[in-house]
Amino acid sequence: MVDVQHQVKHNLISRRISQIPPSGIRRFFDILSSLEGVISLGIGEPDFTTPWHIRESAIYSLERGNTMYTSNLGLLELREELACYLRKSYGLKYDPCSEILITVGVSEALDLTLRALIDPGDEVILSDPSYVAYEPCIILSGGVPVFVPTDSENQFRLDPVEIERRITPNTKAILISYPSNPTGAVMPREGLLELAAIAEQHDLLVISDEIYSSLVYGVEHTCFASLPGMRKRTVLLGGFSKAYAMTGWRVGYAAASAEIIQAMTRIHQYAIMCVPTMGQVAAVEALRAGDAEVNRMVSEYDQRRRVMVKGLNNLGLPCIEPQGAFYAFPSVKRTGLSSDEFAERLLREGKVAVVPGSVFGKCGEGYIRCCYATSIAEINEALMRMKYFVEKFHI
Repeated sequence: MVDVQHQVKHNLISRRISQIPPSGIRRFFDILSSLEGVISLGIGEPDFTTPWHIRESAIYSLERGNTMYTSNLGLLELREELACYLRKSYGLKYDPCSEILITVGVSEALDLTLRALIDPGDEVILSDPSYVAYEPCIILSGGVPVFVPTDSENQFRLDPVEIERRITPNTKAILISYPSNPTGAVMPREGLLELAAIAEQHDLLVISDEIYSSLVYGVEHTCFASLPGMRKRTVLLGGFSKAYAMTGWRVGYAAASAEIIQAMTRIHQYAIMCVPTMGQVAAVEALRAGDAEVNRMVSEYDQRRRVMVKGLNNLGLPCIEPQGAFYAFPSVKRTGLSSDEFAERLLREGKVAVVPGSVFGKCGEGYIRCCYATSIAEINEALMRMKYFVEKFHI
């Protein structure tokens, strides 16, 4: 009888997968699930419910039996609304029939972009710290992530000089995300123009994740693709999760040249087919209804942001003022603890959940991410618990 066990090869799992570390965030939420009475400042998710008129449109769609597949590209109606939105907001013109793809959240849009553009060995430049999914997605596409360090002294903004130093013959693209997760940083138009000049000079593509574009405070968001000459070399990523409190609906999009969108759709049509119909219908309603609900939520986030940042600084945890998204990124270096140690001890001893900055990259070490997408009452209680915790370190 053949021993099947000995027929299994040792390299059962792909080498590419072995390069991807386990999620640093996951461990903290495993601990959180075992504790009671924890206030979470960890999950990057609005605490608002999706506005009723958006939910109602999806319900009505289901009642009418609108449950079939859509085009691989997504509902034409939604793509037309997005084309209209991008034109009115940024003066960008995209053909809804060939230059916009509806995806399962921005996560799929990013994955498709990288897989469609990157060949093995191609380098992608990105900031450190950056969103936890960027590095794994680059690796899964066969690319090589090349990090540019940022810190609180430069407001966690990419330095064009540091980008130039890292460009090689293998550099294919720059991946940017403003407003930023985890830092809340916003790059002013002047800084983006410098990045655009680099992209033009070195013939690079730019992948611009603008999921937080509507969540800015006291500044104006600049869409990278709207800069002179950048539409042709930019893949613009956006979605409905953050601004419209539609995280669970999983509706995102990519806008780019027809050639790029066609390449992305080739992957999308085999892996996904299409985004769920009711989610697309809800997204249509979100765009048609205008910005009243979005503005209401942004105003509330702004109040929470002020309370959070002031409170953290009063605790002796220096924090720059985030101008976008809904994250504060204070330094915990004065405590003498690593970001991982600080986050775990705060969770166990103070019953407050935050995310250690180290999970977002080497330059995130010494910081923690605090999400203020929760009520002011919860934020104040969390700050009080943090006060008792940090007093142990005499800072």
